[in-house]
Amino acid sequence: MRTFGVLLLSLLLVACATTRVEQRTEQLFKDHLFAAPSERISAADVFAVSDDMKRYMSVEIAGQLRAKGPQRGLIDALYDKSQLKLDYDAEITRNASQTFSARAGNCLSLVIMTAAFAKELGLPVRYQRVLVAEAFSRSGDFYFSNSHINLTLVTPAIGDRILNAENAPITIDFLPPEDVVGRRLRVISEETVVAMYMNNRAAESLARGQLSDAYWWARAAIERDPKFLSSYNTLGIIYRDHGNLHEAEHVLHHVLELEPENTQVMSNLALVFNDEGRVAEADTLTRKLERLQPYPPFHFFNLGMEAMRKGDFKTAKSLFTNEVHRDAYYHEFHFWLAAACLGLGEIDEARAHLKLAMENSLTRKEHALYAAKLDRIKLSGRQ
Repeated sequence: MRTFGVLLLSLLLVACATTRVEQRTEQLFKDHLFAAPSERISAADVFAVSDDMKRYMSVEIAGQLRAKGPQRGLIDALYDKSQLKLDYDAEITRNASQTFSARAGNCLSLVIMTAAFAKELGLPVRYQRVLVAEAFSRSGDFYFSNSHINLTLVTPAIGDRILNAENAPITIDFLPPEDVVGRRLRVISEETVVAMYMNNRAAESLARGQLSDAYWWARAAIERDPKFLSSYNTLGIIYRDHGNLHEAEHVLHHVLELEPENTQVMSNLALVFNDEGRVAEADTLTRKLERLQPYPPFHFFNLGMEAMRKGDFKTAKSLFTNEVHRDAYYHEFHFWLAAACLGLGEIDEARAHLKLAMENSLTRKEHALYAAKLDRIKLSGRQ
């Protein structure tokens, strides 16, 4: 799953008393600064089961739900490639009914849709955050920290009855098994899952320049789970982009009081200080950041892009390779590494990295783009 925040954001939970956080959230909201949202924003919509979803269960897969049981019948129906044929698409975060209608979604959307079906069938659901290595992506000027969750379907226990293996809890994950086995898990609440969804929607709205929608989504995320700190960071960046620097500073300081070494929030606060002309404070914070994080996300990538603009393909290749070594599966690193290799005339290596970019693309649009470029190399006769 790609769960998003804004330049720069990580998904962190803080183990502090709920009352301490809730008492201070209202003062962070400034509703009068923003227009009304252009769309409905409601937690009730996240797991809502549409009529089409109900028809799918009662008609199309009713037989296998009876024959295989609700757990296995549901899993086979949703994730057997010969049946529903869901696609992975991280362009937007969809709720349960939207994911089913599109037959596609990012990892969070697919988890939400699966949970909605499971709950409709009476299956308890448990959500887990998978503690994988931190990875980043970007959209324009925004950088996103990516985290991952999965879910477990649990058959309700009946007294002391011993359940068959077929009825044992089943974990559904959308990462390759080798990326998950042995990883530590942290159980999270459904309230946190809803806050993640709303925070994604806030970040996606912000990336599209829809600041009012972004504000209301971030506000709703904080209200849903006040301990999910990523939403505060998103709200801080919304305020900054909206020109409300005092409000941005206030929100970001709120997070740093709870997590004094949160480098993503520190980076954002340094930007706010610069915007306010508080250069000395920005420099102090930047020096602290450099001690905590000498090579921030996309550090080598940005240097590589500078080298590409200068036509220095050898240096660019080395820098992009450094990023691949830090994040082996991010498509854009492989794409630009392929471009640098092309500039050096290393056609086979360029083709290999372009193929990796295509295989690890996050949206249908990116997949089509990389496939077209790969075909172009082949059609040019450079085999």
